[in-house]
Amino acid sequence: MVIIRLSRSGAKKRPFYNIVVTDSRNRRDGRFNERLGFYNPMIAEGAQRLTFNAERVDFWVKNGAQMSDTVARLFKAAKKAA
Repeated sequence: MVIIRLSRSGAKKRPFYNIVVTDSRNRRDGRFNERLGFYNPMIAEGAQRLTFNAERVDFWVKNGAQMSDTVARLFKAAKKAA
């Protein structure tokens, strides 16, 4: 199954997440098909906290990709704020 999820990077106690499309069997920080954006929880509310390509997210969802719970929550909040 193809899934849209977060891939962690950044330093210890300074997380930074890439939003990626990958096979669900791959490791969290392993191989991925496409990078759709990023999420930086260390920044206060603003434009640079969550950035993603909405067209590509819609493309992957229409083609059967499932969102992880966290990614779905982030996108729902971003659509509500916009």
